[in-house]
Amino acid sequence: MNPLIMIPARMAATRLPNKPLADIGGKPMIVRAWESAMNSGLPVVVAAGDPEIVEAVEAAGGRAILTDPALPSGSDRIRAAVEAVDPEGEHDAIINLQGDMPFADPGLATACAALLHGEPTCDIATLVAPEADLSDRANADVVKAVLALSEGERHGRALYFTRSTLYGDAPVWRHIGIYGYRREALMQFCAAPPSPLETREKLEQLRALEMGLSIWAAVIDEAPLSVDNPSDLESARRLAE
Repeated sequence: MNPLIMIPARMAATRLPNKPLADIGGKPMIVRAWESAMNSGLPVVVAAGDPEIVEAVEAAGGRAILTDPALPSGSDRIRAAVEAVDPEGEHDAIINLQGDMPFADPGLATACAALLHGEPTCDIATLVAPEADLSDRANADVVKAVLALSEGERHGRALYFTRSTLYGDAPVWRHIGIYGYRREALMQFCAAPPSPLETREKLEQLRALEMGLSIWAAVIDEAPLSVDNPSDLESARRLAE
């Protein structure tokens, strides 16, 4: 396979406005995310919704593509950027990393690529981690993945994703919002309208399942820090010290 990492980013954020340019140890957050992704050894492009993001990435030596700020989701943003930078379709796997994970291990991108390569039936690869705390189970902000996964296995097919509390004593897998798409699956997904379950749970990956696309998840040991609010930003700044 020939993977390409895409990092979608836009300035509008309800809980943390101008988040991509938030300073973390003297560098904008989006630059930190780009640097981490570059350590994977794969090509990286930032799919930006605003010219300020393009300027910050290019000033750091990276590549960024300006996309329509009105695009409804990060998936739509990376689709638009992929079509702009790779119209010939040389990259058959697109890895969607998050611009608000400034210290994500570069191995997370390669784990998604490896899952796509190793599982012929996998249309979309993603990641899960063990719950951080028992309170995660009842927290609607923590997305849980329901997997066909036997004890000891490190990857399995995703059956569902939910914000609801899961029943029983089995492990609860916390979904990590990093995706690897086969290119044709990304195009199919973005061409489809929001689905009923997606709208109900506010989880776009449910659209893929309702479409009949196959999602597989690899288990990682710990969820990376995601900067969603001012408290998370302070945590990221402490990590950068």
